[in-house]
Amino acid sequence: MTATDRAVELAIAAARAASDLKAQEIIALDVSEQLVLTDVFLIASGTNERQVGAIVDAVEEALHKLGSKPVRREGKAQGRWVLIDFGDVVVHVQHAEDRVYYALERLWKDCPLIELPADARGEDGGSADDE
Repeated sequence: MTATDRAVELAIAAARAASDLKAQEIIALDVSEQLVLTDVFLIASGTNERQVGAIVDAVEEALHKLGSKPVRREGKAQGRWVLIDFGDVVVHVQHAEDRVYYALERLWKDCPLIELPADARGEDGGSADDE
């Protein structure tokens, strides 16, 4: 079993919203085989608490436009690690330091990556712009 088309659509929209606010290292993991409660984990990093909060707001706004409202949100007051549960997709926006410390990618390394479009990966330019 793989993530539903709707879950992938929401993950890509959330990733684009995060990328628009300069989130870094955006990845989507298909956790549908491991978890019953959700299909996709989207993970993104912000460089400070203010940016983490802005990314969270942008993700919520983007998914609201697609008719998806958060079931639960945790951690926004602290701005270090915010979890937004949309049902099909759980978005983790972490401060860059916390992302390294908790290493969710390593924890879920057995789950396949979902290919995100270039405009949704939060890349800092660099090699993508070199031609």
